Amino acid sequence: MFETLLLNFLFLLFPVVIVLIFFENRPHSYNRKILILLSAVTMILCITKPIKLEMGFIFDLRYIPFIIVALFGGYKNVLPLYLILNVYRFYLGGDGMIYSFLFSTAVFILVPLFSKRFIKLDSKSRILCATVISFLTMGFYLIILSIILGTLDRQFWILTFHALTTHVGVMSIIMLLIEQIIANIKNRDRILQSERLNVVSELAASVSHEIRNPLTVTSGFLQLLNKSNTVTPVEKGYIELSLQELNRAEKIVSDYLSFAKPQSENMVYSNMKAESEYTKNLILPYATIHQVEVQFSFNNSLNTSYDRNQIQQCLINLYKNGIEAMKDKGGGTLLIDISERKQNIMISIQDSGIGMTKEEISRMGKPYYSTKEEGTGLGMLMVYSTINKVKGTIEVDSEKGKGTTFLITIPT
Repeated sequence: MFETLLLNFLFLLFPVVIVLIFFENRPHSYNRKILILLSAVTMILCITKPIKLEMGFIFDLRYIPFIIVALFGGYKNVLPLYLILNVYRFYLGGDGMIYSFLFSTAVFILVPLFSKRFIKLDSKSRILCATVISFLTMGFYLIILSIILGTLDRQFWILTFHALTTHVGVMSIIMLLIEQIIANIKNRDRILQSERLNVVSELAASVSHEIRNPLTVTSGFLQLLNKSNTVTPVEKGYIELSLQELNRAEKIVSDYLSFAKPQSENMVYSNMKAESEYTKNLILPYATIHQVEVQFSFNNSLNTSYDRNQIQQCLINLYKNGIEAMKDKGGGTLLIDISERKQNIMISIQDSGIGMTKEEISRMGKPYYSTKEEGTGLGMLMVYSTINKVKGTIEVDSEKGKGTTFLITIPT
C-alpha cells in the first residue's frame, strides 16, 4: 500500500514538475492547456494504479488533480478532465461505473462554483480551502458508499480513515508546493520589475537634466526671436510651432524625470488623503467630458512616507487610464476606494471599461508597452516605479469587455 501511495504521489507531482521545468516561460494560455493535458494523464494513472488495502478495498487519488484544476480554472478548464475521467472509467467498466459517473458529475457541478472566490484568497487560505474541499469530497463519497454497502463494519471504518487522511495529506502537500511555486514566480517577476525600474530611473536621472538645459536655452532664444519686429508672420508661425514642439519635448523629459529617486523636498509622512482628494478633483472635468461618473471613498488612518508629486502623478495616470478605458463604451463608473487593512494602505481603482486579457496584464508596466494606439507606456511604467519605491505591490484583475480593477497595497 505504501509503495502505491508513493507512486500516486509521484503521479500528482508530475504535472507541476513538468510545467515548472519546461513550460514556465511560455504564454499563459499555452501553460493552461499543457496543465490540463498533464492533469488528465495524472488522473488516468491514478485510476490505473489504485491504492489497495489489505482487506480488499481500493481507492485512488483521481479527484485531487480534478479539484485543483476546478478551483484554479473553473468550468472551462475542468470540463475536459470531466469528459476524460468518465470516458476512461466507462472503458474500464465494472460495478461502480454508474456511481462514479454520478459522483464525478456532482463534483464537476459544485466545486467550480467556488473558483472565483478561491482565486481571490491569499495563499494560506487557498491551501486550507482546497484541503477542506478534498476532505468533504471524499467524505461525501464514503457516505454514498456506506449507503450502498448497508452495513458499516470495521473494514469500512479502516477504509474511511485511510481515504480521508490520504486525500487531506496529499492535497495539503500538493497545494503547498503549488503555492510556493506561485510565490517564487511572483518574487522573480517583482525582482525583474524592480531591476528594470532602477535602470530606467538611473537613465532618466542622468539624461533628463542634461537634455533640459539646451531645451530651455533654445526655448528662450525662440521667444526673444518671436518678439522681433523684423520677423514675418510666416516665420512667426514657424517659431510658434517650434515652441510647441519644445514644450512637448519638455513634457516628455518631465515624464522621464518622474522615474528618478524621490526628491527630499517633496517627501511627506501622511495618510494620502490630501493627495487622493486633490487628484480626484483634478480628474473630475476629464471624467465629465467622457460621461464617466466618479465614486470616491476614503477610509484610511494609516500614515506612510512618500513623494507627494510622484504619488499624485501615479493616481492621475491610473484615473486617466480608467476613464479612457470607458470612453469607447460611452461612459461608465470609476470607483476609487482608499482604505486600510492589516497595517497596509489599500488603494482600489475599478472601471467598467473594455478590460484586458491575461497576456496584456502580464506586460503591464514594461517600458514602451501600452494597450492604447497612441500610448508610450511611460504612464504605467511611472505607476509601477512609484509603488515600487514605497515597497508596495500592484494586483490587476481584469476581464475583457467587463472592466479592470487595480489594487495597490502600500505597507506602513
